Formats: sequence, C-alpha cells, structure tokens
Amino acid sequence: MKNCITLLSIFFFLNLTAQNTNNNLPIDNSIKKGVLPNGMTYYLHSTNVTKDVASYYIIQNVGSILENDDQQGLAHFLEHMAFNGTKHFEGKGILNTLEKEGIVFGKDINAYTSFDETVYNVNNIPTTPELIETGLQILHDWSNYLLLTEDEIDAERGVIKEEWRTRQNGRMRIFQQTIGTAFGNSKYAERLPIGKMDIVENFEYKALRDFYHDWYRTDLQAIAIIGDFDLEQMETKIKEKFSAIPAVDNPLERYVVKIEDNESLAYAIAMDNEVSSAGIQFNIRHDKPKDKKSIAYLRENILNGIVIDVLTERFNEIKQQPDAPFIDVYTGFRGLSRAHNQFIFGIIPKEGKQQEAFKLAMLEINRAVKFGFTKAEIQRSIIKNQNNYENQIARLDDRGHGEILGQIQANYLDNEPITDITKEYEIAKGIFNEVTQNILLSQIQKLYSKNNRNVIVTGVGGKNNLTEAQTIEIINEVENDTTLQPYQEEEELKSLMAGVELTPGKIVKTESQEELGFTTYTLSNGVKVHYQFVDKQKNNVALRAHSYGGNSLINTEDLPSANMMLNVIGRSGLGEFSATELPKVLAGKTANVNLSLGDISESISGFSTTKDVETMLQLLNLHFTKPRFDEVAYNVFLQNLDNYLLTKSKDLRSKISDSITVSLYGNNNPNKRLFDKNYVSDIDFDKMKSLYSSRFSNAADFEFVIVGDVKEDSLKPLLERYIASLPTTKEKEHWKDNSVEWLSSKIDKDIYLPMEDPKASVRIAIKNNMAHSIKNSLLMDALGSILQLRYTESLREQEGGTYGASARGSLYKKPVELAYLSISFDCNPDLAEKLIGIVYQEIEKIKQGEIQQNDLDKVLTNFLKEREESKSFNRYELSAITTWIIDGYNRNAPENFENIVNSITKKDIQDLTIKLLEDHKSYEIVFKPTE
Repeated sequence: MKNCITLLSIFFFLNLTAQNTNNNLPIDNSIKKGVLPNGMTYYLHSTNVTKDVASYYIIQNVGSILENDDQQGLAHFLEHMAFNGTKHFEGKGILNTLEKEGIVFGKDINAYTSFDETVYNVNNIPTTPELIETGLQILHDWSNYLLLTEDEIDAERGVIKEEWRTRQNGRMRIFQQTIGTAFGNSKYAERLPIGKMDIVENFEYKALRDFYHDWYRTDLQAIAIIGDFDLEQMETKIKEKFSAIPAVDNPLERYVVKIEDNESLAYAIAMDNEVSSAGIQFNIRHDKPKDKKSIAYLRENILNGIVIDVLTERFNEIKQQPDAPFIDVYTGFRGLSRAHNQFIFGIIPKEGKQQEAFKLAMLEINRAVKFGFTKAEIQRSIIKNQNNYENQIARLDDRGHGEILGQIQANYLDNEPITDITKEYEIAKGIFNEVTQNILLSQIQKLYSKNNRNVIVTGVGGKNNLTEAQTIEIINEVENDTTLQPYQEEEELKSLMAGVELTPGKIVKTESQEELGFTTYTLSNGVKVHYQFVDKQKNNVALRAHSYGGNSLINTEDLPSANMMLNVIGRSGLGEFSATELPKVLAGKTANVNLSLGDISESISGFSTTKDVETMLQLLNLHFTKPRFDEVAYNVFLQNLDNYLLTKSKDLRSKISDSITVSLYGNNNPNKRLFDKNYVSDIDFDKMKSLYSSRFSNAADFEFVIVGDVKEDSLKPLLERYIASLPTTKEKEHWKDNSVEWLSSKIDKDIYLPMEDPKASVRIAIKNNMAHSIKNSLLMDALGSILQLRYTESLREQEGGTYGASARGSLYKKPVELAYLSISFDCNPDLAEKLIGIVYQEIEKIKQGEIQQNDLDKVLTNFLKEREESKSFNRYELSAITTWIIDGYNRNAPENFENIVNSITKKDIQDLTIKLLEDHKSYEIVFKPTE
C-alpha cells in the first residue's frame, strides 16, 4: 500500500509541475542576499571548500556601454585605476598589502570590464580578523573611494596601450570589422571595452572622474563574499561598514541598450592578412525573457539545452565523415547582451568549401526544424541532463568560490534565479517526463526564427568566399527543399565492454604505507595499484598512471607518427565503438581516460564520479586490450591537419614559435622538426599501431594511483576484474637521454616579421646544469616569482612599457639536471631595447645581492599559503602518492617543504643566481615588425 501511495504522489507531483509553470522556482537559501539602505546589494555564502580563506568581489553594474563618445575606453581604464590608489591604500597599496599575505596579482587579484559590467575579485584571503577587515576595506574603497590622481592616470595610459597592443591580432581585427553586424549596429558596436587608443592616450582627467562619479554608486553595486567564515558575523560587519557609503542624489538612469529588430538577413565579411582560414557564423537573436523566476523559465532552458545537445551530436557524427565539407560545426544558445540571447551555428569549412559547408550545415538545421528529433536522441540527452543534476547535487559542498560567484553575478546583473538545485531537480524530473518529440520540434522552430538573423564570414583573400547573395540563395534553397528526409533512428548500441572476454585476476598482496596513509595492491598479473580513500571532494575519483620510456625509445624517423598517434586514437573511438558511437554509449556517465606521451614517459589520467568508477576502469581496460585505430578517422584527421597548416601559415604566434625552434636547433634537426607539410607526410597509419603497442601494451610497466571518494570494498573487485585481467609481461623499460642541445651557448637574434599592428615580442631564456634537490627546485621557483614582481613594477608600472612580463624559474631532474629561467613580454618596438636592458639589470641586481626582503617574503608566504590551500582538495593526496612513487620522498614531511621554505634567505637566492649565470647558455630572440 505504501508503494502505491508513493507512486500516486509522484504522479500527482509530475502533473502539478507540468500544469503550474507560473510557480516560482525554489530559492537556494545557503546564499544570503540583502540590500542596504543606500541601495547596495550584498551576497554571502559560507563554505569551507578551501579552509580558512574567503574571496571578496564587487560587481559593478557598469560597463563600456555607458560611456559617452569622449569616454571610449574609460570604463576599462577605471578598472585599472582601482589598483592604483584608494582612500585607505594609496598608490599600489592594495597590491602591496595583499602580496605580503601570499596573494598573487593576476591570479588571486584581478578584474575585468565588459560591455555591461565590471567585476573585481580578491581570492583566497586568510580569514584572520585582521585580513577579513582588509578584504572588506578594499571592497569599501572600490565602491566609492578611488583617488584617481593625475600622476597615476598618466602612468596607466601606457599600460593600457600595451594591453591593446598585446591583444591585437588577426581574429580581433576581424571582430572589430564585423561587430556592427554582430550587434545590429547598436551602441555596442561603438563600445569595445578596450576603447579607442587616441582617447586613452589623451583624455582629460575630468572625463574619467565624471564617468566614475556618474556610474560607480551604491545602487549599481553588489558585493559578494564567499568562504570559510561565520555568516551572521560577516553580515553584521557589512551593515556596519557599507551602510555609511552615501547614495548618489538624482542618479543617471542605468539604461539597457536594446538592439533593434531586423527582418532581412544582415551579412558581413572581413579578412585580415594574418588570418588564412575561413569561418562562418550564423546567428539568430532573441529577446531575453522578462520573467526568470518561474518554472516556465526552467522548462525553456531545459528544452533549449536538449535541442543544442542533439544538434551537437548530429554535427559531431557528420564531421567524422571524410567527405564532410567542414571540419567542425558548433552550436549554442547563449547571452549576447543584457537584453538579448543568441542562437549560434559556427562553421569551420575545409579550404575552398565555404558554400558546401554552409549548405550542409543549414540542411541539417532545417532537417531538425522540419522533422524534429528521434526518441533515442531525446532520451540520451535527458539521461545526460539527469546525470548532470545528480553530479551537481553530490558536489554541492565542493563548489569553488568562482562557481558560486557565477550564480551570484547572474542573479545581480541578469535577474537569473539562484535556485535550490535539489528541489529544482525534482521539478526538472517532471519536465523531463513531459518532453515529447512534438514539444522539441516546436522548441527548435521557435529558436529558428525568421527575423533578427545575421551571417558573419571570416574570408580569405583571393579565395572563393561565401558572398551575401550566395548566403541568401542557400538559405532560401534549403528552407524550401521538399526532398529533405527525417534523421534515421540509429540501431540500439551494445554495452561498452562488448567483444571483450575478461578473465579476472586477483589481489595477491596488500601493503599499507603508514607515512602517507595509502594502500598498495599487487595484482596477479604483476600490476601495482596504489589507493587512498579521500572524500574532501565528494563524488570525485581520480586515476593516474605512469611508465618510463616515452619518445626517448622511439626511432627518430617515427617521431611524427608517435606525436600524432594519440590524436588519431582520440578520434577513432574505443573497443567496438566509433568516435560518434562512444559518447552515445557513455550517455549519463561521468568518466574519462586520457593518454599522453612525453619525452621520457607515457602516462594515463582519468576521472569519474563515485558511481562511474567501473566505467572509468572499463575505459582503462579497453585502452590496453582493444584500442581502436579507425582508418576513416585517420583520413579525416589528415584533412584537418591540412587546414591547420593553412591556419598556421599566416598566424603570428605560429611564426614566432617556429622561428624560435629554428634559431635554437636549426632548420633540419630530426628531433626538433617544424610542423609542416613534410612533417605531415611522414605520419604513417600502420606505424602508429605498432608504436601504440610498444608504449601501452604492457600494463605491468605502469604504476597506477587511484584516489578519491570510492570505498575499498567497492574498488577491489573492480581492480580484479578490469586491471588484474590486463595482459602483462615482466619487461620494465627505462628512458634514454635524447635531449638536444642548442646550436650555440649564446644566441642573440632580431627577427623581422610582417605585422598588421606593430609590436615587439621578446623571448629570453637562461639555462645551466644544476644538481636537482627539493631546495634548489624551490629556489628556482622563487627566483622566477621575485623577477615577476620586479618586472611588474619596473617594466609595467614605472615604464608603462608592457601589459605584463612573464618570468618563470624551473629545475628539471630528467633527462638532465637543468635549471631554466625564461622571460617573455610584448611591447612597443621603440621601447624593446630599453626594456630588455631593464630585464638584465634586475637579474644582475639579484646576482649582486640587491634583493628586497619584502619581495622574498611575498613569494615564500605564497608558497606556504598555496600548499596549505591545496590540502583542501583530493588531488593533494594524488600528488603526494605520485611524488612518493616517482621521486621517492614524502612531500608531506616538513623537512621536504615547510622547513625549507622557512629557511630560504636572500643569500640563498643570490647564490643560486650566481650558480645559474656561471658559464650559462642563453638566448635572446626579439621579434620586430618589418619596416
């Protein structure tokens, strides 16, 4: 009787859900929302996903769309100025204060400006009373107390010009040419956030201050604090600290720009000398719904998601066919602006096939518009949706600060509901239950509306580009095609392990490693699996495996085949299933396994939810026992490589990379070949099969690590079934030293390249042999981090010469013990030599012992802080076990980390730098525009 009542209740609930779509969605009460008397909104969420830290955000409902004509670029400029002086943090006070606590600019401290919003963040500040006060004070100052001094404004002009220079490339210039069509020639088309450089370089101080006073105000601001704190105490602090910020009298209207409707198709084509491959984007604009709180809105989102999911599956199947005229088609339904969404089809055609690619894509869209989707397609998508819900619910307490902030930001800026996901899923089940083929047919017909369409073509000079007339002709032809037939229902698929005869083995030995707390199982086939139960992240299981050998054991002439081998495997499918069938078999599963091949090792990584550990181990088994090399997939891959070579031929970054390789190793080094037509011609399908077998056939040569939220009793029978059954030999491989030296110990070159927007790209490296030790490794890391701080201050802030320089120090253990320091940045070509001189001056200062204790303290504090924060995640144990196995030491022991970090002195950094520079090898390669 009880079961009958339950079934009746479910039936009643499902019907109630279907009938009452105007009811509001359930709200997530774990996120506290409030509004202060001055109009400022606040959000609080307490979580210990990362222990003893909190992240602080301010969301400004202000972006470049609000700029006047003489302010273009000032919304973004103002974002920069928030880090250049506030009431309580003059000059670089915010950065200096936070960096002392190990918080890194660009990583933990950052901001962005978009058309409609500006968002600032300071992540992972320790939750001591003093630092909670610091975090709140920063948000308080960002709200209303920027200093905007003339000296700091002028100093930042150069930084932003260099940011513009760094971001300018062929794709950006094409976007700039077509933005009018993309945004319906609305104000958006004139308000790229980076702005106009003539305004950035010359605006009057008053223009920036006017924008600030007009728009940075409490009724357009929300603060969000997420982390490990007491929610009630934090709310009290916010009310005390932020309520006194004055509201603006008679504020300007925060208007929303609506893009005007267009009945006829809008078309644009753009070309650039640095872009040599075509692209087509077909977009249909839709107004965003006004009511987002109701079940009807959830229903709409679910139906749209299913439509996109099925279309993606269909296009993935077509692109695997050798005669497909496109390399890829991507679909989506996403936000375009504050008032509009967009239904998107992006097409990457093969060379010379723009018209064919567009026509085939449009045929498939219209096949769906006319006939809808099959029951099997819909059911697979529903299963995937259900699995996604279940995974979200299982990891509710493990959501990162950024993920939670995303929900808060959408709520504040776009009125998206912050729903109780568990209750939402119960409603979604009812929606899934009512989905029919007719409902989905109506949904795609609604998305494929006749108005507000545009087509944007990335053309190629001298090629047969898709014209406006051809576009309209193809759309009309396809939409009136009476020969179109429905998509054919596929045959029922077999199980993942079809065709595999397993002979399970046994666990023959169990050992406990007390120091780190993991267990080692030796299986009957000789394989070792190291396991640890860790549930700091619920429903999360990770796999890692490692074996020595890699490319070092492969003949030089076979390296092209080896380097492309895993790409072909990934496109071939697995076991009995092609690359298009495999995702269908795995629908509703969250599990993957990836292989990689390095210079001296091969490795395997995997991930699954707790319920799908068996699927992950099945995938692992198939990679050893039944890998799939599909010759059709191989031929499609070769076609894609042809397009990649075409794309690469004019791409500036590719030219820089290839030029560095030639400068260091020469034109014809067999171990350091350029990826060109000759390289592709040396790839051999049959050779790939034998190379794969040589690297991945003997499981006993690997050591496996499994860490996560899976109990031992559940895992052990799976190990016996899927890993102990793997064929093995007793052979153990060792890597060889096939490292290649540079052409000379000192390489200094200027290389001139044609550029549409002139810039210099500087690449500097210094290397030297150095004995590997944990301390030396930490010292090299510290050296790179100190230089990063110095270059941010000298190259960026003092000189305004670059948007940012990257400095990195590393110490390698294999194949040779080697210290390596690299520095790179883009800049104004006229300033390149001056900035390069400063790069070497900073290194020389460290060599002479001129090291600021403040810089060293910031770096070492960051090392300790990040190590402690990493312990909040399952991957910490995974790394600890892997380190024990590969490098033979306990990374948890204080003498292997904390004690070393705490003992590092300026003298240690100086001595290491002296050692690095003694008879070192180096290169300095500067790329400049041809004159």
